[in-house]
Amino acid sequence: MIRILLSIRLGEKRWSQRRLARETSIDKNVINDLYNEMADRVSLTQIDLICRVLGCKLSDLLQREEDQESR
Repeated sequence: MIRILLSIRLGEKRWSQRRLARETSIDKNVINDLYNEMADRVSLTQIDLICRVLGCKLSDLLQREEDQESR
């Protein structure tokens, strides 16, 4: 399972979803889906832009965890 850690990164920077949408020009609905870990597909261009704007690495934004069912 892939975890999207956008809510944590935004909390650390004290940024709102709205500010990130404004700074990246990514649609607010896309930001909201990523923030709430509801996105099934993610544009690599958008992920790269978010990392660049937030000053973080890909591993700071996405994390793979073992599924409970796989164990």
